Amino acid sequence: MTMTAFDDLMRFQRDTQALSEIAGRLGWDQETVMPDGAGAQRADEMAAIENVLHARRIDPKVRDWLAAIDASTLSPTDAAQLREIKRARDRADKVPVALSTAIARATSAAQRRWAEARAADDVAAFKPVLAEIVSLRREEAAALAAGGDLYDALLDDYEPGASGSEIQGMFDAMRPRLVRLRDAALGAAHPPQKVIGAYPAKKQIKLARKLAKTFGYDMTHGRLDTAVHPFSSGSGLDVRITTRTNKHDPFNCIYSTIHEVGHACYEQNVDRAYLLTPIGRGASMGVHESQSRLYENQIGRSQAFTGWLYGQMEQRFGYAPASDADAFYGTVNRLEKGFIRTEADEVQYNLHVMLRFDLERRLIAGQLDVADLEDAWNARFEADFGYQVDRASNGVLQDVHWAVGLFGYFPTYSLGNVYAGCLHSALRADLPDVDAHLAAGDATYATAWLKDKVQRHGALHTPKRTVELATGAPVSVEPLLSYLEAKFSEIYRL
Repeated sequence: MTMTAFDDLMRFQRDTQALSEIAGRLGWDQETVMPDGAGAQRADEMAAIENVLHARRIDPKVRDWLAAIDASTLSPTDAAQLREIKRARDRADKVPVALSTAIARATSAAQRRWAEARAADDVAAFKPVLAEIVSLRREEAAALAAGGDLYDALLDDYEPGASGSEIQGMFDAMRPRLVRLRDAALGAAHPPQKVIGAYPAKKQIKLARKLAKTFGYDMTHGRLDTAVHPFSSGSGLDVRITTRTNKHDPFNCIYSTIHEVGHACYEQNVDRAYLLTPIGRGASMGVHESQSRLYENQIGRSQAFTGWLYGQMEQRFGYAPASDADAFYGTVNRLEKGFIRTEADEVQYNLHVMLRFDLERRLIAGQLDVADLEDAWNARFEADFGYQVDRASNGVLQDVHWAVGLFGYFPTYSLGNVYAGCLHSALRADLPDVDAHLAAGDATYATAWLKDKVQRHGALHTPKRTVELATGAPVSVEPLLSYLEAKFSEIYRL
């Protein structure tokens, strides 16, 4: 009876996962090729699918199967499947289907409204939309928290087991050292060269495709398109990525692509035995970000790999953004004053995340109104970075996350950096010759280590446990901070 109930539950769950993948594909379509006038209908379509998914998550049959299963008889893999199914059902049970459907409809419609407002730098036009989403997500958080912390209830959706207070403590430990390093680098007497030249979009995309394959992305189970905000979508046999181009900043395309390839390879490399099951995906968004950030930064911006990339740019564009390979390494890693999180250097990136984390915690706690959000953003940005936001698209409208209701998502970017620091330290200990491979344009020597240590396991383990098993050590901010201080002290001759 026990195994029959488990098998029935997994068959039912497979269809639920398949429907969830279809919903994700609609989201990809909306951000890439959907006609401009289709937004209202797409919102209804997304709401309809969410209605079906929610009904499946709380279906009485799932409750009966769960009650019939003796968890003590399950293998570790099957126990992990059960853990994830119970977790999803517990959350779904607490959220009324009408609310879940309303969130899906509102966030789908908001994507296009956000893109329009961002293009026009029109915060006023977007405030009512965002206010509705914040209200809906606060209502959802209250249902999930059951008297507990609202923000923690939302954060748990992206990083199970994490709390706002834990992340605040991590940020408090990181901020002083990051600020000292940033200030020292920006005040250094010998900064690296700036990017020079113009780089045609078509040639950037061709290079992006080459880089995707260089890092191990399987194009027979994926594709590369362009979008306003780069992202990765899908799992298993269909994992798609997007990038964007700027003719005066080829690094925008290059490193957005490598970043999204990190996400995509994680999903492509999960053990195929877990396909369309609850553990057949990344362990959390923090672990996901550890892959994308490590691909992008510790591998993609390393001196060894940028030496190879310098030759690729000379070959494809006729020139590179710096005078030689050594100068190019500095240019790739140059600290700049800027507004955009996704374009920020490794040192300043987490400071952008901290700003967003504090503001969204206040929004969800009811301590900050959407009407006052832009002023709060601008004041905080000036305090943290020392200069004023010049327009809304460089400020409060730059990210899509709040438009699509992803409150609690932003801190996982910094968690990902911390996890990546731990993984990078272990990777180099295990692969002392990794730079020789990177210098030859072979990134798969490093990414194969990540596949074995992290990616193939999917969500078999909880997030922190995934990283600790891969590294053999507790999670700590120290490897990341030590790596950053050593790297940028050398580049800036500090």
